[in-house]
Amino acid sequence: MSRRRWTVVATAVAAVVAAGAAMAATSPTTTAAKKPIVIGWAFDSSGAMAPFDNPALAAAKLRISQLNARGGVLRRKIELRTCDTQGNKSDVAKACAIRLLGGGAQVIMTTCDVELAAPVVQEAINRGVLAVAPCIGTDQMGPKRFGTKGRLAFSFGNVAQDEGSAMAQYAWSRGWRKAALATDTVIIYFRNVVQAFEARWKQLGGKIVASETYQSLGGNNNVQNAVSRLNGVKADVIVTSTAGAFGALSTLVSGLRSLGNKTPILNSWAGDGTYWLPKSPKVTNYWFVTFASSFGDDPSKAVNALAKKVHAATGGFITGPSAIEGITTAIRRAHGSTRGIVLAKTMEKFHNVPTISGKVSFSKNLHTVFGRRYRVIRIQNNVPKVVGTIVAKVVPKI
Repeated sequence: MSRRRWTVVATAVAAVVAAGAAMAATSPTTTAAKKPIVIGWAFDSSGAMAPFDNPALAAAKLRISQLNARGGVLRRKIELRTCDTQGNKSDVAKACAIRLLGGGAQVIMTTCDVELAAPVVQEAINRGVLAVAPCIGTDQMGPKRFGTKGRLAFSFGNVAQDEGSAMAQYAWSRGWRKAALATDTVIIYFRNVVQAFEARWKQLGGKIVASETYQSLGGNNNVQNAVSRLNGVKADVIVTSTAGAFGALSTLVSGLRSLGNKTPILNSWAGDGTYWLPKSPKVTNYWFVTFASSFGDDPSKAVNALAKKVHAATGGFITGPSAIEGITTAIRRAHGSTRGIVLAKTMEKFHNVPTISGKVSFSKNLHTVFGRRYRVIRIQNNVPKVVGTIVAKVVPKI
């Protein structure tokens, strides 16, 4: 080979090598771009929210494993780090948030009640980090409670206005026209669901024949008083929103049935599950709406398969993977950004985004899901069964 030809070839090779080096320096698949997306999750393993947090977390872990097996999100693996709030004790929850954020969490997940979640949410949004709950059910997971910084707070639960509205529509479809309300005042979500039911019920032309209040978590005598008064009311349906884990549901249902009252009882997803059912008298004529069935009869085969894997006790388990899918969708749409405000702006534009829990939507005003299709489950003689689905047509103001 002549000296001149050798020089030309060497120059060409050097140019190719230099170009390759330049491309490697700017390629999105470099080591820096491959750093994992770190999600921190502060959850309650043993307190009142454990029946909701634990299944959601277990199902979310499976979904993350599936995503990572397919290469992650934009070629970045998802790394989940958890911290137990030990019953959502305020100081422990705050310490969990600080620990997770200090460890590099780019998104923080929290428990399923906005009041109990507040210490974690506040720490995250104060640092400009997106805060997400799998199943908080109020419009307070956002600016309404947390102010301007609350734009960074979202929930993949169903907003109470939507849920109460769906309950009213279902009750109306059953031919019920007279409703008695039984409001558990212990948390905002319980109160808001019943308020939304009432608002939508009146829009439909339904009549409220009684309105009682009680308080769970140690308010047994209070519940019994409400039972006595409700028993004397002629209603087509008794509407409530309360959870078995909070202690009042079994007392309310058993109290009415022990008195021979067979009036249908309609509850929100808080009343999901069979873990709270008394052995006697067996629960009958009891309905609730929920995200998904955990009993193997959900309309979706994928949901049934996942419920079996995580041994789900309530349909709320599906909100864990749904939240992960929503977060990763936002990251993709934001071209890989994990900045809180960028993800928040992206999620505010979600409209019928598909997830394993159904289509989810947000808006600037509502950072908790509306428009999702609910499963309606009936319990007869302590046996649960899906009897239909319902989508709220109206999100009433309360």
